[in-house]
Order: sequence, then C-alpha cells, then structure tokens
Amino acid sequence: MAELPARSSCAGFHSTLGSGRMMMSTIKAVIFDLDGTLIDSESNYLEAERRLFADYGFTNYNMEIHSQYIGFGSKEMMEDMKKKYHIHESIENLLAGKNRYYSEIARKNTVVFPEMQKFLELLHVHDYPLALASGSSPAVIDEILEITQLRKYFQVVLSAEDVKQGKPEPDIFLEAAEQLQKDPEHCLVVEDSHFGVEAAKRASMYCIALPSPEMAIGEDFMQADLLLRQGVKEFLAEKAFAWLKERK
Repeated sequence: MAELPARSSCAGFHSTLGSGRMMMSTIKAVIFDLDGTLIDSESNYLEAERRLFADYGFTNYNMEIHSQYIGFGSKEMMEDMKKKYHIHESIENLLAGKNRYYSEIARKNTVVFPEMQKFLELLHVHDYPLALASGSSPAVIDEILEITQLRKYFQVVLSAEDVKQGKPEPDIFLEAAEQLQKDPEHCLVVEDSHFGVEAAKRASMYCIALPSPEMAIGEDFMQADLLLRQGVKEFLAEKAFAWLKERK
C-alpha cells in the first residue's frame, strides 16, 4: 500500500494516515491491546521467555526472536517455538512456566504508559464502552489488571484463549464488539503490533497503530487509520481523543 503524504488532521500528531475509508462511521467503542499498548511490558516478557527456554536448554533466546511474536497469542507462540526448536514439553506446561516467570517479574516491574492512562480516563468520563483484547493468558491479564488498577475501565476483558484463533485473525476483536453490543465498523482498536493491526482491519474496525520500537513498519502497519511512527512515545491522549471525535 502506498504511503499517503498527508499528516493526520489532528494537529500535533506527526503521523501517517493509513488507507482510511470512503465514508467514516462514528466511533462508539474502543478496544485496547494490553502489552506494549497500555503497559510497558515487552522487556518483562523477553526476560520471562528467556528464563523459560533456558530451562529446556535453549540459551540463545533474544529480542530478535521475541520481536517476531509481539502481538501473537501466547498459545500460538508456544506451539511455534515447540516445533521450531524441538522442545519436548506440553504446550500447557510451557504456558504455565512462562506465566509463572512473567508474574514474578511483572509484580515488580509493570508500568502503565501515562498518556494511555489519560486516554482511558477521557474515554471513561465521556462514557465510551471499553474492551481489553490481549494475546496473553487469562491468569496474566487478571494479575496485570490488578497490579495496575486498570480493570475499572473495561466492560469486557478477553484473552486469545477465549476465541478460536488469535491475532492476526479478527476473532478476538469481533467477540469484543459483540460483547460490547456495538457493530464492528463503530469500534476503534488501539494496537502496537502488525498482527493486531491486521486483525483490526480484518474485523472492519478503525485502528490506531503504535508500533513497538522492535518492529519494522511495513504494509501491515500502513493499513491503520492513524499510524504514529514513533509509537507510544508520540501518543498524546487529548490529540487522540480529538481525532476519535472527528470520526462522525
């Protein structure tokens, strides 16, 4: 997809617009990814996975490998790693081990991005229904929401394990829209991975993309309706809310 030279109509965002749509629909609900979008967690996951795979003799796990799975469902990731590196362990035990290590790390080192916290507050005050749709396991999501005290914002909380297929399939976003009782075309997804952007567009939803620093910006990200090339550090709550309100 060719890049459009125009900047966002929301002043202050030096961002690239994606393909957009011929006729805009009103945004009536917002669906958030968790890791890398609301919370700074990729380094936590990297360390948890490094410890896990070291237990099985794979000591070369690094950010380059980890970045391939950002936005991927945890189960799908373990299935791929098990096959690729010939790990002789059940998927269930691999997931349990990863969750155990992650929980130990996350209790001491989980940070909510400040502008995302402000964005949640703005949406909450203006009565937008909100959903969380994460590739993490239900147990990890529950723990993180407790640690960060973010649960109060969400009417719906979903894990990739709650649907048939994880991102980049649209299942989790479509399920979130159904539970929020909103049509997909009236939903906005906020995502940091190209898998998430692809899933959002397959679901016919708006998407704000905040690429993780580890990820190259390719055609998948260019599908987003608002692409902030510098990721979360470029995100401003009031500017994002103004952009959302323009979708009328």
